[in-house]
Amino acid sequence: MNDMRAALYDSYGPPEVLYEGRVPVPALKEGEVLVRVHATSVNGGELYGRAGRVRLVTGRRFPLRTGMDFTGEVAQVDGAVVGLREGDRVWGLLGRTFGSAAEYVAVRPRRLSYAPESIGLVEAASLPAGTTAITALETKARLRPGERLLVRGASGGIGSVAVQLGKALGAHVTGIAGPKNLDFVRGLGADEVRSYTTTGPAELGRFDVVLDTVGTEHRAFRRLLAPGGRMVSIAFDIDHVTASLGYLAASAVHGPRRVRFFSGNPTHDLFARLARYVETGAIRPVVDTVHPLSGIAAAHRALEAGGVRGKHVIQVV
Repeated sequence: MNDMRAALYDSYGPPEVLYEGRVPVPALKEGEVLVRVHATSVNGGELYGRAGRVRLVTGRRFPLRTGMDFTGEVAQVDGAVVGLREGDRVWGLLGRTFGSAAEYVAVRPRRLSYAPESIGLVEAASLPAGTTAITALETKARLRPGERLLVRGASGGIGSVAVQLGKALGAHVTGIAGPKNLDFVRGLGADEVRSYTTTGPAELGRFDVVLDTVGTEHRAFRRLLAPGGRMVSIAFDIDHVTASLGYLAASAVHGPRRVRFFSGNPTHDLFARLARYVETGAIRPVVDTVHPLSGIAAAHRALEAGGVRGKHVIQVV
């Protein structure tokens, strides 16, 4: 086992720059676990990375890799690792790097946990981004039963989990999505649904918590907060980075209705919490389409086109 299949690209550009190639299998370091990847999902940050919009972070040491999260089975365990064995079903995240769209990944145990037994590993690959929904609603917003929650981008990978989690936490959930996905969001448990094409922020009413997964119009959606309301954003406007991040920074300090902004970087405990929600049935996987590793370009193209329902999953095994 010297090399493996992986999704690569040799230059920044459109989805077509992606291809399935071969790279060395990761060498296991002290304290690491080698995971045989069954599946991964496509996240918005990967689209920006591939297009070169964050090249100050990704650099120019081509070929570059893609993929952030993973589900799979433990293939090898370093002797310093306790509590994991070969064959264990796991899911996790690489951290602030790319490369999980491949046959193997090497990670530290704190970056993963046992995958839920009640669903398959390909289905489970649609859910790791749900850790961001847990952090947003439970930790940042401290959503309480009976509160009114607005989820912007409710049909997407994080939004679809947030709708389900909001209901599990006892909130009254309103979801904003495209006109073709309204029934889908309602099926996730939303009490009310609104189309972003026909309903502007001023027509939505007041909310105790606003979760924004889109990244634009922060000011307009912040105005929807009731007294004591909290807004959590996990995205910024990539076309107006300085202005968008500047507003988020200022709103986190000034005014009675602060905006909490964060970028998800979950570890073991958060994945374990997500698994418990899945095992109880409170959160279920939402897979838009399953693509083979060789179809990585098609998966990126589909996510860029919008209208996604849940996640585009890349099946590696």
